[in-house]
Amino acid sequence: MNNKIRTDLALEVRESFPEDDVEIKGVILTENYDEKNRIRVSTVEIKDARGAKAMQKPIGTYITIEAPEIEKSDEDYHRPVSDEIAKQLRKLAGDLKREEVLVVGLGNREVTPDALGPQVVDNLFITRHLIREYGNEFKDKHHLGSVSAISPGVMAQTGMETVEIIQGIVKETNPKLLIVIDALASRSVNRVNTTIQLTDTGISPGSGVGNNRKALNEESLGTKVIALGVPTVVDAATIVADTLTKYMEKSGFDEVEINQFISEIREQQIDNMFVTPKNIDESIKRISYTVSEALNSCFAQSV
Repeated sequence: MNNKIRTDLALEVRESFPEDDVEIKGVILTENYDEKNRIRVSTVEIKDARGAKAMQKPIGTYITIEAPEIEKSDEDYHRPVSDEIAKQLRKLAGDLKREEVLVVGLGNREVTPDALGPQVVDNLFITRHLIREYGNEFKDKHHLGSVSAISPGVMAQTGMETVEIIQGIVKETNPKLLIVIDALASRSVNRVNTTIQLTDTGISPGSGVGNNRKALNEESLGTKVIALGVPTVVDAATIVADTLTKYMEKSGFDEVEINQFISEIREQQIDNMFVTPKNIDESIKRISYTVSEALNSCFAQSV
């Protein structure tokens, strides 16, 4: 379907092309499935300007971890998911994982679907102040990495662009790596609260709900940025379009008729509405803990 679909997941953009196995110049897709833990890892690499234009995303690496059963309160399942997130973070961070790391939890903690970033920060093991207080001998003795964190809130709360706040912090503390956490939007209900995307291209705060702010990336901040996001909402128009498309296909309508009808539907007032599951409070609490455990194991310890 050619209608505009709002998604922050590079994997979903790749899947939106007419044929699943079509070759897109400048874009490489690889997939791995862990049968034991039921976790699928898909990597979309955008290699050049042609790929960036086709995907409408910056050049870089986008790693998607799909863990359908993470919604369940199963500690035995959350541990391998956390380990997989940490593994992919180490891959993107490279040697910088041993340097000073600043974690930025984007979002509004007063709005549950947007509270992922602040809740992740709440669960982090912060170590930078301990190292500054007790020195490198203490750091080496306890095998600590250097982690600091901030939840800058949103513009309506601060009157400032997030990038302005982070630029000031980066200037004063000079971290070598930024990990930015944010809630995203998906085009698939099945991926809400069950999918984690990591990318080395940075992020635009508010992009998930069409409220793009200035990007947080290496160009704007002068240091490497890894973005980690979880889709917590779906565009209501997407749900309506998918449901109607399936019904019209079964009813014998052709592709042109379907696209024309769905385009007209998208012009209605549902265009700026987003849907989130009714158990979003519990889901955000659980997922934020899983993500924070991955960050703690990856950066708060130097071993």
